[in-house]
Amino acid sequence: MRALSLTEELVSRVERTEPDPGPDPGTTEHTHEEFQALAVAFLAHRPPGDLWLFAYGSLIWNPEFDHQESRRALARGWHRSFCLTLTRWRGTREVPALMLALDRGGSCAGLVYRLRETAPVTQVAKLLERELDGNPPTNVPRWIRVTTPSGPVTAMAFVADPKGRAYAGRLQLEQVAHIVARAAGHWGSSAQYAWRTIAKLEEFGIRDSSLWRLQTLVAAEILKITSK
Repeated sequence: MRALSLTEELVSRVERTEPDPGPDPGTTEHTHEEFQALAVAFLAHRPPGDLWLFAYGSLIWNPEFDHQESRRALARGWHRSFCLTLTRWRGTREVPALMLALDRGGSCAGLVYRLRETAPVTQVAKLLERELDGNPPTNVPRWIRVTTPSGPVTAMAFVADPKGRAYAGRLQLEQVAHIVARAAGHWGSSAQYAWRTIAKLEEFGIRDSSLWRLQTLVAAEILKITSK
């Protein structure tokens, strides 16, 4: 495992929590019943076989779901990208954050989890409640094909809707680093989110050259703003 420039100590320099500003004006939160209905609708198009979930970001280091198995997996045609703007959770309206999603193009190495079949609607509804970024969402569930050492599977994944209101597009890494080093919300800092994701990917031996360069840029940004 390579040593990261972005360390826990550096992250602690910008770590803070902000009050939850609530939904953006003109939007609402999904209710429990709506999440259940969305899960039922999504599972209506479930492919035959086991229920799989593809994880590429926080679902790797904070898997709040019941699973039986995990495997390395590769999603072709998608890449992980800080392409979602957040005005809650790890950012505010005054200082928005960025969150990872799958965006079109390239490939993405991650993990795929085989979920337990006990109460699949409840499991998927919990995932939707955790991952959907708003109502209407820009981070949306989709069935995608991934390859694993034991063969291909079709898995649930969260991908960016380029027509969504929170879609930030393809930003330069320098822009992403500037935002990640400064944003925080009621779930903590954007820097913490990035550090945990990149450190866990390294732990699993998953090399993402873009994220590796990003963490060096975020570390430099934190040093710049905390050394004044």
